[in-house]
Amino acid sequence: MSLLGRDFLSVTDVTAEEVMTLFEAAQRFKRRVPNERERACLLGNSVALLFEKPSLRTRVTFELAVVQLGGYPVVLTQGEIGLGQREAVKDVARNLDRWVNAIVARVYAHRTLEELAEWAHAPVINALSDLEHPCQALADLFTLWELWGELKGHRLAFIGDGFNVAHSLMLLCALLGVHCTVATPKGYEPKPAIVRKAQRLAEQMGARITLTNDPVAAVRDAEAIYTDVWTSMGQEAEAEKRRRDFAGFQVNTELLRHAPEGVVVMHCLPAHRGEEITDEVLDASFCLAWEQAENRLHAQKALLAGLVGGVLP
Repeated sequence: MSLLGRDFLSVTDVTAEEVMTLFEAAQRFKRRVPNERERACLLGNSVALLFEKPSLRTRVTFELAVVQLGGYPVVLTQGEIGLGQREAVKDVARNLDRWVNAIVARVYAHRTLEELAEWAHAPVINALSDLEHPCQALADLFTLWELWGELKGHRLAFIGDGFNVAHSLMLLCALLGVHCTVATPKGYEPKPAIVRKAQRLAEQMGARITLTNDPVAAVRDAEAIYTDVWTSMGQEAEAEKRRRDFAGFQVNTELLRHAPEGVVVMHCLPAHRGEEITDEVLDASFCLAWEQAENRLHAQKALLAGLVGGVLP
């Protein structure tokens, strides 16, 4: 198995076995016991970090990951490069390909990532698009793997918008044999093509992908309940309508009363406190949001070590 030089635009760009290898490497990084090759696997390498959208967790964790692996991060904002506006995406890709060893991009349109990958030989990593958020899902399932010791057969419920985070969670849960239920208001369901793909993968792994418009039904047998903002960046004009449409989908103590004892709560952050989740739940000891945020660093170090450093088995 070799991840070296491969793009990571979707969680399905890796196999279940490769995901577990990444988890094991992430755990070594987290415990600060990586081997000598892993500790300096990006020495002499530079990584471009492209941001069309603002970021806290993605920027800090990727920038630190590159530095801690011995590499050099080059951060570029949309105001600086005007991706697709000041300069064509393919021209940006071909320029960066002459200078850097990898491109990490947080973009609005998934097509932008595909075009970067098409024109650059260096690996392209999806740090968020309108279709998927695979680095987030990788950190999320790593967090649950740490908690449960195994993943296959466990149950996760996602409550909220069937958007990029839900897409990547469904696909990675399916790939790893985790039962995943996605509860959304009508009209906010995940893309049918993503659902079909996730269901095919889940069937191979003996897992189930279920869609519902009933959040109470979704959490009844859930071991983990996951939520995300109702209004993502770029959707601000819809904010008031979304607040009305998502009424009843808040993760709060009332919803948790319908879940099994010992359930944990997850959020990819940033959180809109008082909308999709209450302060009481977000700040509770059973909320894993802060572990998820920390694990972004470790999972992304493992990803960079494999795709750019080529040091994973």
